[in-house]
Amino acid sequence: MINLDAAQFSEKISNEKVVILDVRTAAEFAEGHIPNAINIDIFSDYFIADVSALDKSREFAIYCRSGKRSVDAATAMDELGFSTSNLTGGIISWAEANKDITC
Repeated sequence: MINLDAAQFSEKISNEKVVILDVRTAAEFAEGHIPNAINIDIFSDYFIADVSALDKSREFAIYCRSGKRSVDAATAMDELGFSTSNLTGGIISWAEANKDITC
């Protein structure tokens, strides 16, 4: 896992081969998320099964609200053989950097 600030994360996700993964709840995701993100709730009973089904040849840029859940998710995914980046400070830091959020 590589920790990235909002500017670095924005640059990382500009690569169309990078999958943006939001690990917040569905309700949090619905309130606003980074454009093109997919949502897999880290608290779901099926989190490991759901992420295990993802393509390990892709890079994953992961975020949550403040950065804690995304670190946990990235760590778990790294152990499964994924390549991950984490948005330090989560979507809070993203919003503070005036980056795009969609509903």
